[in-house]
Amino acid sequence: MENCGRKKVVIEYPLSTRSPKMAWKMIGDAAGLQKWVADKVDDHGEALTFTWGESWSGQDVKVSKLVDKRKFSHIRLKWEQEHDDNEYWEMRITESKCTGDLALTITDFADDGDEDGLRTIWRDSLNRLHTASGL
Repeated sequence: MENCGRKKVVIEYPLSTRSPKMAWKMIGDAAGLQKWVADKVDDHGEALTFTWGESWSGQDVKVSKLVDKRKFSHIRLKWEQEHDDNEYWEMRITESKCTGDLALTITDFADDGDEDGLRTIWRDSLNRLHTASGL
């Protein structure tokens, strides 16, 4: 099923490390992701469960299936409730050929008109990444 009103959003975040290993610690597993993406992240092998909020005040829980993962490079996931096979969300460590500097490139999809809201969510998450890891 095609979702015509969805837009691909790509965000590039410069990292303050040249170590893909250090960056990978924050995107490659549940423990790293829990430090900046969600309040709680549980690993179920081929799926990750993301939880936002506290149990006493209401929680938002989403499951994301692992689509592709390459150590020190990228992780690509697909939200369970998304029906468009072309949609995913990805965190990719990229390196500048000229400077050797690393960046975290995030690809996600937003409803038409919600791109700014999605960018704000990721900007807030990236601020938590920087606070938690110094990256």
